[in-house]
Amino acid sequence: MGTPGLLQPLPIPNRTWINISMDFIEGFSKSNGKSIILVVVDRLSKYAHFGSLVHPYKIAIVAKLFMDIIFKLHGILEMIINDYDPTFTSHFWQELFKLQGTHLNMSSAYHPQTDGQIEIINKYLETYLCYFALAKLVHWV
Repeated sequence: MGTPGLLQPLPIPNRTWINISMDFIEGFSKSNGKSIILVVVDRLSKYAHFGSLVHPYKIAIVAKLFMDIIFKLHGILEMIINDYDPTFTSHFWQELFKLQGTHLNMSSAYHPQTDGQIEIINKYLETYLCYFALAKLVHWV
C-alpha cells in the first residue's frame, strides 16, 4: 500500500457548474430495468443531478445521459473530478473532454480531498432512497 500524499485542496470555482464531481452508485435492485445511478455534483453550489442506468451500461449511453442531465443544462465544463472508473478513462471520454476543452481530473484513494464531496452526496442519496423506496424497492428509479 502506498503512502498518502499531502492534502492539496482544489481551487474554489468562481461560478457554478464549471467544476463538477462524478461517480456511480451500483447495487440497487432493478427498477424499470435500471440498477445504477450516475451522480454529478457541482463543486461550488453542491447541487446534484442524478441519472439512472441499466447494467451493464455502454459508454455511449453514459455520454448521452451526461449530455442530457448536465451539458444541455449547464454547458461546457472546465473540470471534472472522478475516480479511475474505466468509463471515465476510456478513449471516448478523453476525446469528448478534449474537444470541449474540459480538464479531466482523476482522483485516487491517496488524495481523498478530490472526491470527498461526491462520496457524501452518494451516502445521502443511498439513505434517501432506502427510506423512500423501502416499501417498494422496484420503484426507486
